[in-house]
This record gives sequence, structure tokens and C-alpha cells, in this order.
Amino acid sequence: MKTIYKNKYALLLLLSLFLSSCTETYVLQSDTYEEALVVEATITNELKKQEVKLSKTAKLEDDGVVNETGATVTVKDDQGTVFNFKEDNGIYVSEADFQAVPNRIYTLEIKTKDGKVYQSSNETLTTENQIESVIPTVVTDSKEGRGVQIRVNNYDPSNTSKYYRYEYEETYKIIAPVYRQEKLVVTGPQTVGLEPNDPNTRVCYSTKASNDIILTTTTNLQEDRVNFPVRFISDQNYIISHRYSILVKQYVQNLESYTFRKTMKEISSSASVLSPKQPGFINGNLKCVSNTGEKVIGFFEVSSFSSKRIFFNYSDLFPGETLPPYYTDCTEEEFKFCFGFSMPTPCRGNVLIDRVNSHTITYKYNIESSFYYMVPVECGDCTSFSSNQIPSFWTN
Repeated sequence: MKTIYKNKYALLLLLSLFLSSCTETYVLQSDTYEEALVVEATITNELKKQEVKLSKTAKLEDDGVVNETGATVTVKDDQGTVFNFKEDNGIYVSEADFQAVPNRIYTLEIKTKDGKVYQSSNETLTTENQIESVIPTVVTDSKEGRGVQIRVNNYDPSNTSKYYRYEYEETYKIIAPVYRQEKLVVTGPQTVGLEPNDPNTRVCYSTKASNDIILTTTTNLQEDRVNFPVRFISDQNYIISHRYSILVKQYVQNLESYTFRKTMKEISSSASVLSPKQPGFINGNLKCVSNTGEKVIGFFEVSSFSSKRIFFNYSDLFPGETLPPYYTDCTEEEFKFCFGFSMPTPCRGNVLIDRVNSHTITYKYNIESSFYYMVPVECGDCTSFSSNQIPSFWTN
């Protein structure tokens, strides 16, 4: 789960504490805040360093999330093997690589620095089920319009997977539309000049991760066959203007884990929070064994994992069509390069120098060194908001 879930957990706790018995509007007050441990823990059948994230619920007016530091975290199996975790930048990481294996029982145990002990229920690895394909298709959606629908497909002949959670990471190529081979630089208090531009500021790559709880189930189907729309991208979204890649991650869940996250998704949505629905406290599979009165939010999950990456170009899906508009307005702005008073066009030399120095605009063209035409820096230098490092997995 991503960091955004922590804020949803905090909201969920507040809702469960303050709304579960209310029938009238109640204004949430910080003085009624009750702290609880938040646990994000999924171990998988990947051989890697597994991770556990611990934090605390936050007050409504708080910014950010407070990590739970100084805890002792272990995962144990039914054969006596103990996997120890060490704290690393707010995340607890297993000291050694390990993977969950079938027919083994796993338990998470957490001891906080103030002596509270938390323990999960016994969990086993879910059915191993690989993603078969990830397919982008041009569709026209009645609500979202025309765009690319990315679907994930798989099939479990044993009909035992049933419950799925998805995450994705998308990476896209950016080409600055107003990149020029020359750039404008300030050479003195009231002078500017042109020099060769860095070619490495023209092409960049941005990566973003999903930040929602994405779930599906095949319980209503005769076969355990998934054909699920994991991502929709409008044909007017600049992220698919050139080359786009998505890495889809699949976690096979058990019923309890699926139900927990489904409930979290429902009651943490804005529509549900504002509705008269009174959710109550949602129990996961963790409890405080040292003090049953202590609240804990989260779920310890042992999931079969699979992933698949695809690439496509805009021209592959929309051949011959105009590229989507750039993410920001690249309308040029005129600067008359003089100082003092001028009519009918005011002097803007000082403004030009200030904005070039602050790296908020970039050069497009000029007329006889008297008029300079500039655009927002993002239009000519993609490194102003992205990275020009080519990802290791990238293919052309």
C-alpha cells in the first residue's frame, strides 16, 4: 500500500471512533483524537528484502504522517524460522532476502519502543497465479471520453485465486516542445546573450505510482478469469504523447484481506465519508496482545505476486493523429529589451533578466536583440520538472 493509505487509515479511525454511534452531525475535534498504530505489511513469493511500514494515525490538522520508530519487527513461520527486520528511513526492511512459500504459516510480530506487543493472525501464501497479458485498447467511455483502456488478463484453472489487488507504476517519455539549440543567459547587469543549450534538457522520463486501492474479484464468474481495466488514460493526456510504459503488479489476496481493503476503499472515498453511512471500526488481522484496549489498523498479508510491463507509442494507437496538448500553456511572452521609459511598448529588460535568473522562462526566439520571445521554462527544459535519466528498463 502507498503512503496515501496512511491518511485514509487515520480518517477511518476517526470515523470509527466518532461516527459509529452518532445520528446527528458531529464536528470532529482534535481533543477527541485517539492514537493508533498503522501497519502496512505484505510479504510475497518474490525472493527479495520484504518491507513493513509502521506509522501512527494523525490529527485532522496535522500535515504528513509520523512514522513509528524504534520498533522490533519479526516475521515467523511454523517451522521456527525467524525473519528479522531493521529500520531503514522509516521503513522496516528484512535483514535477509526471503520469500513466502506454499503450505507454510506466517505470523507478524511488532514490539514498539514503549513495550506494546502486536501480533497478526496466522497467514498462508495465496494461490500462485501469473499475469498473462496487459493490453492497451482505444475505447470511448461514456463518462471519461476517448482514451486508452489498459486491461490486465489472467486465468487460474484451479479456480482458487478469486481475489486480486493491483498497483501500477507508469513511466512516460517527455519531449520539451519548445526546446531550442540556443539558450538565453544573463551576461551583465543589463546585458544578455545566447549560448549553446544543453541537449540533455530536451527529453525526460517521469515515473508515477498508483495511489488508490485497486481491487477486483471473480467470485461472480464461472471461471477464475480476469479481464480487468486497471488504468484509463484520456487521449488528451500528455503522458502518452510519445512513448509510455506501465508496470502492472498483481497481488492475489484471501477473502479477509480483500474484504478489509474493499471496506477501506468504500468508506475512505469522499462520497462515502459525506454519506450517512456509519462504518464503525474495521478490524484487520492484527491485535495488541499486551493490551487488548490498544487499537491497531492494518492487515498482514501473504500474497502471491506477479507483474508485467508493456510499452506503446502514441502513434501505435492513434496513427496520424495530432499529439495531445502539452501539460502546461506554452504561449510565448514578449520582452522589449530596454531599460527605463519607452513608448508605445514598455521596457521589460529588468523583468527579463530577473526571470531568466530565476529559471522560470526559457528562450524561443528574438528580433534583432530588441525583442525576446520567451515561454515557461517547462516548455523548453523538461529537467525543470522531470529527470533526463533513461530508466534501466526502457526500450525504444
